[in-house]
Amino acid sequence: MRIALVAALAVVSTVTVAQAPVAPVAPPGSRNPALVSGGTYSVDSGHTLVVWTLDHMGFSPYTGIFGEVTGSLTLDPRRPNRAKVDVTIPVSKVITASAGLTEHLLRPGKSGARPDFFGANPGEARFESTAVVASGQKARIRGRLTLNGVTRPVMLDATFYGAGKMPAAMGGQENIGFRATGTIMRSHFGLTTGIPMVGDQVKLDISAAFKKTNG
Repeated sequence: MRIALVAALAVVSTVTVAQAPVAPVAPPGSRNPALVSGGTYSVDSGHTLVVWTLDHMGFSPYTGIFGEVTGSLTLDPRRPNRAKVDVTIPVSKVITASAGLTEHLLRPGKSGARPDFFGANPGEARFESTAVVASGQKARIRGRLTLNGVTRPVMLDATFYGAGKMPAAMGGQENIGFRATGTIMRSHFGLTTGIPMVGDQVKLDISAAFKKTNG
């Protein structure tokens, strides 16, 4: 009887522990701009995405992604208009939902002709800011975009997303993130295949994450 009682208590104890509520852990990042400190940041390549969308034959929007972005951000929260951003995007790492389309984007030209899109060994794309006009937690960023060997001016509308320190177990680095949107015309960069059946206007939706390196 005693053994049975002890066993029953052990089972109840185990169930109680297993079902005990776990206190939620708040994310380390916050949309509080006071947490932003000045200095130099490097792109968090694993959490930065350049999402592009264009019209597909008038039937639907079509979206692809550029990842593995590298680069830097220099920022002083007391002088936000002096911020500088310089990022590089490996075009060869483009991702789409269609293996056939991805292959076509990176296909060499036939019989020595120009490729339809980026070609087999595309150069990296690069965005360099030239001016920043900040207003509260938003900013307009003017810059130069080099894509497919062509450099053109581009405007991005950026919004502060969050800042804070990573947990000590994950390095404790200061992080900061933004969302940015913009529009380019692919024909301006020599990417004319399929126009107008496939849209010329390309919408950009950028999730940019940075890790502080110094300052």
